[in-house]
Amino acid sequence: MAVALMWEARALDGRGPELLEWARTRPLPGTPLRRETLSAPGDRVLVITWWEAPYDAELPELPEPGPDLVRRAVHRWRFESLDVS
Repeated sequence: MAVALMWEARALDGRGPELLEWARTRPLPGTPLRRETLSAPGDRVLVITWWEAPYDAELPELPEPGPDLVRRAVHRWRFESLDVS
């Protein structure tokens, strides 16, 4: 079963590029099947990692960036893959 972990943060005004670089360079203990980093207007950064594991497995996640970089706490979601195409 594949589990996707989603990590989304919103940077302080004008700090989006720094948050994006922070997320891109942050290592994880372990190697996911896939890791994708995305950005959106409003200085938002999203990182999705896919893992071959049960839904409730303990998996490595990106930490919280420092309060000098983000305007709110990180949002996190976990999903399991139901269809493989």
